[in-house]
Amino acid sequence: MLPRKRPCEGEEGDGDVNKTTGTSSAASASLIKKLRIESYVAESAINNSSNNSSSNGSGSVVENDVPIMALGDSNAGDIDEDLHSRQLAVYGRETMRRLFASNVLISGVQGLGAEIAKNLILAGVKSVTLHDEGTVELWDLSSNFIFTEDDVGKNRALASVQKLQELNNAVIVHTLTTPLTTEQLSDFQAVVFTDISYEKAIEFNDYCHNHQPPIAFIRTEVRGLFGSVFCDFGPEFTVFDVDGEEPHTGIIASISNDNPAIVSCVDDERLEFQDGDLVVFSEVHGMTELNDGKPRKIKNARAYSFTLEEDTSGFGTYVKGGIVTQVKQPKVLNFKPLGEALKNPGDFLLSDFSKFDRPPLLHLAFQALDTFVFELGRFPVAGSEEDAQKLISVATNINDKLGDGRLEDLNPKLLRHFAFGAKAVLSPMAAMFGGIVGQEVVKACSGKFHPLFQFFYFDSVESLPTEPLDSSDLKPLNSRYDAQISVFGSKLQKKLEDAKVFMVGSGALGCELLKNVALMGVSCGNQGKLTITDDDVIEKSNLSRQFLFRDWNIGQAKSTVAASAAASINPRLKIVALQNRVGPETENVFDDTYWENLSVVINALDNVNARLYVDQRCLYFQKALLESGTLGAKCNTQMVIPHLTENYGASRDPPEKQAPMCTVHSFPHNIDHCLTWARSEFEGLLEKTPAEVNAYLSKPIEYTAAMSNAGDAQARDTLERVLECLSRERCETFQDCIAWARLKFEDYFSNRVKQLTYTFPEDAATSTGAPFWSAPKRFPRALQFSANDPGHLHFVMAASILRAETFGIPIPDWVRNSKKLSEAVEKVEVPDFQPKKDAKIVTDDKATNLTPQSIDDAQVINELIIKLEHCREKLPPGFRMKPIQFEKDDDTNYHLDMIAGLANMRARNYSIPEVDKLKAKFIAGRIIPAIATSTAMATGLVCLELYKVLDGGHKLEDYRNTFANLALPLFSMAEPVPPKVIKHKDMSWTVWDRWILRGNPTLRELLQWLKDKGLNAYSISCGSSLLFNSMFARHKDRMDKKLVDLAKDVAKVEIPPYRCHLDVVVACEDDEDNDIDIPLVSVYFR
Repeated sequence: MLPRKRPCEGEEGDGDVNKTTGTSSAASASLIKKLRIESYVAESAINNSSNNSSSNGSGSVVENDVPIMALGDSNAGDIDEDLHSRQLAVYGRETMRRLFASNVLISGVQGLGAEIAKNLILAGVKSVTLHDEGTVELWDLSSNFIFTEDDVGKNRALASVQKLQELNNAVIVHTLTTPLTTEQLSDFQAVVFTDISYEKAIEFNDYCHNHQPPIAFIRTEVRGLFGSVFCDFGPEFTVFDVDGEEPHTGIIASISNDNPAIVSCVDDERLEFQDGDLVVFSEVHGMTELNDGKPRKIKNARAYSFTLEEDTSGFGTYVKGGIVTQVKQPKVLNFKPLGEALKNPGDFLLSDFSKFDRPPLLHLAFQALDTFVFELGRFPVAGSEEDAQKLISVATNINDKLGDGRLEDLNPKLLRHFAFGAKAVLSPMAAMFGGIVGQEVVKACSGKFHPLFQFFYFDSVESLPTEPLDSSDLKPLNSRYDAQISVFGSKLQKKLEDAKVFMVGSGALGCELLKNVALMGVSCGNQGKLTITDDDVIEKSNLSRQFLFRDWNIGQAKSTVAASAAASINPRLKIVALQNRVGPETENVFDDTYWENLSVVINALDNVNARLYVDQRCLYFQKALLESGTLGAKCNTQMVIPHLTENYGASRDPPEKQAPMCTVHSFPHNIDHCLTWARSEFEGLLEKTPAEVNAYLSKPIEYTAAMSNAGDAQARDTLERVLECLSRERCETFQDCIAWARLKFEDYFSNRVKQLTYTFPEDAATSTGAPFWSAPKRFPRALQFSANDPGHLHFVMAASILRAETFGIPIPDWVRNSKKLSEAVEKVEVPDFQPKKDAKIVTDDKATNLTPQSIDDAQVINELIIKLEHCREKLPPGFRMKPIQFEKDDDTNYHLDMIAGLANMRARNYSIPEVDKLKAKFIAGRIIPAIATSTAMATGLVCLELYKVLDGGHKLEDYRNTFANLALPLFSMAEPVPPKVIKHKDMSWTVWDRWILRGNPTLRELLQWLKDKGLNAYSISCGSSLLFNSMFARHKDRMDKKLVDLAKDVAKVEIPPYRCHLDVVVACEDDEDNDIDIPLVSVYFR
């Protein structure tokens, strides 16, 4: 039986960058350790959802009607929001439309070209043309997920079309198999070359650079563990949005009448402005001159204030209110063509600060390789010292001609590695660079995000085996892994094939990781085994990133489909697919023996709690854990290596700041507050209350008894909602549902606001005399319902349809006819509302419950139970409601219509800008932005580390944690942080250590064993139970009991038959009474 789609709070975010920040390039290892993004669902996650198209005080960037490159028709067909919702959250509609109008050429369909094509087809460009004159070789199967052994001898481009086309039928995939001419390039907005000489590249690039409009040109190549990218987007390329982040905003508290003026903002949130930013003002009372929409420059930006470079001494006096919003400025880049840039490359984009001198050397090395291939007509042979020396000689000659730019040290050892692997395209390198280059193409076609300017070089020589490689070990074996063997040798290949791998998750990260390990040959040997588990099923929205799935797989188990697809990439893959969630409840499936036999664990998870559990298991069994995550254009990787690095859970992000309950319910000041409230009301009305009704009707006696026993405000509130649902608000006809929806409108958007403004009038003051309605509070206005207002009517329609669903009432077709619906709404009698003088409205930011406790709760509950019994007697036999669980990915179910309606009507109450249904989906649905490019890059980096883990013997300085932001672009790599070392006498240990005591010891024997180490144990616990404490005299009677028996008798531990030990936590002191934090103690009794 296939698993059902589980309800989840946050959409699978492709592993969802564990920790993230928009960091500067000076990021260090400690910073990278903070890159955990899992539960991120704040405003900044919604990157220009509507891609604001005017600079109108919203701080957005002018994007309309501006030609970008050779842009096609930007009014391309409608966007399939079900398919592209996660990508829309990153790019916005306007960028997506530009992508849909873009034609891209990819020349060279080996591993790297295939990866780039995959990412662009998933993104949804208009067309991708594959150019390759060569034929498939067995060698290509090391890095190209499209080819099979049956394709050997076929043209690469022709052999690729069908499988690439399957990724997205909306994209046209063409092929070219003859030599390219410059004139053919004019058909494209961007061209990418993955296997071309510098001479030919310069010819093509010059044509593209001088074309009107310019054609974006990218030359990229992967050579063994080395890679390069060069970008030229023309002499003047406009970047409309350099980082993709939402414009920063602030709520104004005061503005001085000075020259220059000082602007202070409320300390609700820190300002993110920087000196030199342009900002616009809106909603300012008093100093209304600032509301003219004119961008103004700021300086002296502080956490809650800044200086405005303007004389406001002649302006009106500031009274109250006001929003200040950053105006994002376009940026023009002047690219140099390749011929010029090779001689004067400018600054290189750095990725690894321990290799700051590496890019100039690799700039030289790639030119030397080009000359080598030109002169000899082939690549250097792996293991050939003669070829390596020839390449070093060529590099030396080029370097000698550089004059003042000459490099002092050519690092012959590095060039030797470069020469040996020059012919090979490795799967992880292709994945990494496929992500980077795919993103650069998106930038070229849309103007979204800052392009790579202009050279980027990378190497991962640390991935090589620690033992020196013999040239004979690099020779081809006529296998699909020959390219990889030419870099790493056949010994490491054997280790890869025999690995026992546990991959947790088969979403976007899981699909990419599976593809990589299948191509690498991991778990493809007789001893190898890869277990993948995921309890989720495939949805349509997955298809834009999770490339192993097709539309005909929707509804099927992710792990099963992914495993089958990975086995088709490499039939030798020994893979087992499970649908178990990894957690304490499945420790009978993933038992001690299972964990002990693993070689490595790879996480591809979508939430922090699951990551922390797997991390603890890896700590316990001392297994390497490869961790990664993405958020939009950001990604990170973290290596957790036994005894070398700290574990994943060693550092935790601060909890995400949440708006106080009173702000959400009574004093919202942004659309997020409105949407949070809207989703809460949706769930209360349509899911929780109907579920409570059913719980009561199923077991009325037990239910009412439980409520009586609780006797608190929450129980009272629940019973009131159940009673209301079954009496006054019970619906029997669709007209009843319309009446309910109309009265809800009146209650939410009129009566509650009238009550609030009656209790706190506009001129109300606090106990200190300050205005009550001061920033960030916004004074609300009640709405007057009008059937002529589409927003009002649409809310009633959505609410009445969903209410009818919960009562099982048929929904008439005419409800979607605005005229007939208006007529039905007009029949509803709406009672007059009188505000209450004694109404209690919570204003305390620290309040966690809006229902105050009362001494009469118990009495009120008993009265409610009696009324409920009377209601139940009047219900038809077997009556049950149908609770509705919010589903964000079905645009036809009216769920988002109701939530958007609730949020937007509330926004109107408080004069907050409204949102469209798509942005409501992002925020209320807690959708994590995701794109294929950052996922591909993250998994490529993980697999470069996998080589090190499975080889064994690598030192801490060989491993790399990475944070990357493809939007900037920023690549920050650093050594992992080592674990904290605790020392005691001549012993030392870390979080990785676990002390083992065998022989089924007694409590006395454990205490003596510790005493021999100079440790005095004063407390021993198992689970949540105390087995021993030196302060309790009666515990001395336990001294001669077996620890396992104590655990069973005292802690009531149930030890499963597959477990041979139990774990105890021991608190110890040394002889000077200093507390010593010792490792977990495992007591073996079998």
